[in-house]
Amino acid sequence: MKSWQEIDNKLYKEFKFKNFSEAFSFMTRVALLAESNQHHPTWKNEWNKVEIWLSTHDQGDIVTEKDRALAEAIDNLML
Repeated sequence: MKSWQEIDNKLYKEFKFKNFSEAFSFMTRVALLAESNQHHPTWKNEWNKVEIWLSTHDQGDIVTEKDRALAEAIDNLML
């Protein structure tokens, strides 16, 4: 997990892209990944920036191995 921060019992990372289209494309890939893992992020998009927060809601909104695995998979989308 490259540069994810643990803040308030959530994993957090900001991703920046050249433009909105690249940011939206990334969000689409993350959405497909999240759906296949049945583990969905909380996120925000503003033009070329995507912010993602991960926690496991059914475990009391804490960081679990499920979050760490999804964070790693998201990082791998950037390769």
